[in-house]
Amino acid sequence: MAASNLSGHAYQPESHAEHHNHPDLEEMRTFGFWIYLMTDVMIFGTFFATYIVLRGNTNGGPGPAELFELGGVIASTFILLASSYTCGLALLAMHKGKRQALIGWLGVTVALGAVFIGLEVSEFIHLVNEGATMGTSAFLSAFYTLVGTHGLHVLIGLVWMVGLMIQLSRQGITPVTKRKVNVISLFWHFLDVVWIFVFTVVYLMGVS
Repeated sequence: MAASNLSGHAYQPESHAEHHNHPDLEEMRTFGFWIYLMTDVMIFGTFFATYIVLRGNTNGGPGPAELFELGGVIASTFILLASSYTCGLALLAMHKGKRQALIGWLGVTVALGAVFIGLEVSEFIHLVNEGATMGTSAFLSAFYTLVGTHGLHVLIGLVWMVGLMIQLSRQGITPVTKRKVNVISLFWHFLDVVWIFVFTVVYLMGVS
């Protein structure tokens, strides 16, 4: 009997050590997402650098001062920043264990993001109707690539949030859904930071 107890005591620490040495999959997935964000930083950094180099190459066509209308862009900026705030409220609701509030604030964030995308598409249509297409000049190619890539990321974020809202409604707040909410929050705030740079470098500097 004593030998059996001794054997049991010898086995438990080993099992406990194995448990602690086993990597947390949710933490590893979050770390992997940080790596992805770093690659996105490099992509946007390249696009910003390209735009800065090419913004004067208008090919005899209109430049930023003639094309950009700050009124709509300022409205888009406030809407996107407001969506970042509501995304933060969703994160706060998650930490309090309030599933319905979490889903609700994510829904508000999606609605604001959709309005932002709508305004951006409207701006692109207006520019194309003015003859300022992607092939008009190197400046416009760089502009559409930079701003369009950001818009595509926002659209992906919206689809991602809708899918997460469905998962939350079915499964509730679990370690997996918590990690996903944290990740989408990081992604959304990252897009807000990128947009602030877009607003400053592309629009404000363009009309000044």
